[in-house]
Amino acid sequence: MPAYTFEALQADGKSRKGVIEADTVKAARALLRGQSLVPLAVEPVGAGAGGSVLSRPLGGGRALNSTQLAIWTRQLAGLVGSGLPLERSLTALAEESEDERQRNLIAGLRAEVNAGSPLAKAMAQHPREFSPVYTAVIAAGEQGGHLGQVLDSLADDLEERQALKAKLVGAALYPAIVTLAAIVIVIALMTYVVPQVANVFASSKRSLPWLTVAVMAFSDGLRAWGLWLLGALLAGGVALRLALRQPDFRQRFDAAWLRLPLVGRLARGYNAARFGATLAMLAGAGVPILRALQAAAETLNNAAMRADAEDALVMVREGAPLASALAQKKRFPGLLAMFARLGEQTGQLPLMLSRASRQLSTEVQRRATRLATILEPALILAMGVIVMLIVLAVMLPIMQLNQWVK
Repeated sequence: MPAYTFEALQADGKSRKGVIEADTVKAARALLRGQSLVPLAVEPVGAGAGGSVLSRPLGGGRALNSTQLAIWTRQLAGLVGSGLPLERSLTALAEESEDERQRNLIAGLRAEVNAGSPLAKAMAQHPREFSPVYTAVIAAGEQGGHLGQVLDSLADDLEERQALKAKLVGAALYPAIVTLAAIVIVIALMTYVVPQVANVFASSKRSLPWLTVAVMAFSDGLRAWGLWLLGALLAGGVALRLALRQPDFRQRFDAAWLRLPLVGRLARGYNAARFGATLAMLAGAGVPILRALQAAAETLNNAAMRADAEDALVMVREGAPLASALAQKKRFPGLLAMFARLGEQTGQLPLMLSRASRQLSTEVQRRATRLATILEPALILAMGVIVMLIVLAVMLPIMQLNQWVK
């Protein structure tokens, strides 16, 4: 039965919004009047200007962010796995949801399922909420008759991906805060403290220490050209962002990023772990290897590695083993090709790819933690040295003046 969002007036004059199921809009209005409500607007869930039913995103953004999607998938997996019919599972999740957009999304999915549509097809009409990889795994689970197991695998993958991302962000957060604080402190000293000192010694006819002269010159340059420098940096950032929209430039930029000494290895490991986990999940769900490879390639953030994955897909389509195709792409770690070869030899490709992904994730976490451990004291030391130089530049003339007085 289709679902409709409504806005109606209650007997006390207050507005009420919600979702109601009915065969037609007219029937939905009749149901609302039967509840002593005056319908103001009744629309199919997801309908709106410029789009058909369920074809456009609900609200201004996503109804389910990454964390909410993982939780929602785990809840749906638990309900379906316990033997509850899919329609009743969706009904329960819609009733428990406290967010209006989420309720509308789930109500729309339930309406499509009640009308006889597969869950994967209903989800495919919400591309901003459910990625092609997500819907492909759901479709494979429905076709194989083990939707609950597939939903559990999806929830595991989403949670592992969130955990890896959170650890990487956590490792980079402290160095970023220290760097920002250092920049703010140095700018404040150079634009306020140093000019005050310069005014004090401006009338002095004696020569100042070279460190003081250098710091004062830098302060004058920063005050004179600081805004221009900030504008140039902003313009450069905007230009780079626009240039990255060009596929050729983006691929060259990402390839150069992978060649960087420290962050390059982290980017390679992170993308390879994500690629391996997605490929393992899709292959384990019964998705054909070519389709799984295509979907896994689309999850890669790095354009250069995505191009390599697509080249490997062409090689596999032409008859090459997956391990051989990956081994020829040097941007992918050799560990992934090695485990893929073991999986092909033993007939346990999803299991081996999953193990490779876990090892790569662990290695990425270890490298990120070690890098953050090195950066934290290095940044603090650098900040201390810079502040010390500025303080010395201020104190040296004062010490020199005391000697002149004596």
